[in-house]
Amino acid sequence: MEYKVIETSTVTDEAIEKILNEWTGQGYSFESIQFVTTDASRRPSMAFLFFTKKN
Repeated sequence: MEYKVIETSTVTDEAIEKILNEWTGQGYSFESIQFVTTDASRRPSMAFLFFTKKN
């Protein structure tokens, strides 16, 4: 099993769609997404997207 973690500080629907399409197009399966927020704002400041790929 191969794992891929992508970090993005642009947390918009367009940016996340682009990442999802890019990596699933390369044969990875989307596993999950983790958003990072701060106390100052409820809007996420960054996100981590997790993918897997069977060798």
